[in-house]
Amino acid sequence: MELTQGQRRLAFVVTVLVLAGLGAFLLRPGTHASRPPAAASSPPRTPPSTASGVTAVASPSAGPVPTGSVDIYRWLPFSQSALATAVGVTQQFGADYGTFSYTDSASAYVRRMQGLVTGQLSATLARGYATPGVASQRTQQKQVSSGSAVINSLRAFGGSSLTFVVTIKQAMSTSQGRSQTSGRYAITVSGSGTTWQVNDIELSTVGNN
Repeated sequence: MELTQGQRRLAFVVTVLVLAGLGAFLLRPGTHASRPPAAASSPPRTPPSTASGVTAVASPSAGPVPTGSVDIYRWLPFSQSALATAVGVTQQFGADYGTFSYTDSASAYVRRMQGLVTGQLSATLARGYATPGVASQRTQQKQVSSGSAVINSLRAFGGSSLTFVVTIKQAMSTSQGRSQTSGRYAITVSGSGTTWQVNDIELSTVGNN
């Protein structure tokens, strides 16, 4: 049925009133549309604080810190006593190497090193001592030398050899007076345990320093 003009006006007025009332209800304080967002169900976790008020920050575990002395000989191919013996042999050889007298023969010179050096090195040292030019100068100047040795460092090592850098000092007296000289050498000993012998000596500048 078609509405009359009066009925259409009445329906329009009713619709406007209904919409106005709904809008007022929705905008009224206390309704769900005007409420703030709900708070979180539980407060965010914060790091624990220390007694002084400073926030404690957890750090990753670094593992236990080793304490006490470290036994480095566990990683070396020789024991502490073996090293001490090799050092003693090297120092004694260095002192004997720098000790001689113009009255000594080549065999007498190397005899004091007996037991400290290999047979091959003993023969090499005897030949060097008896070299004509060196021997004649020693005799002419009446050279008498007293040697001493100080180990500076351990240059290299292996399962059966150790090479030390050694300073050999010589207190020399001649017909011309007294003097002191020194030289740095690389001295290699071979062996194991309590048995070591020098098998090579050369200037430390030959090879690595």
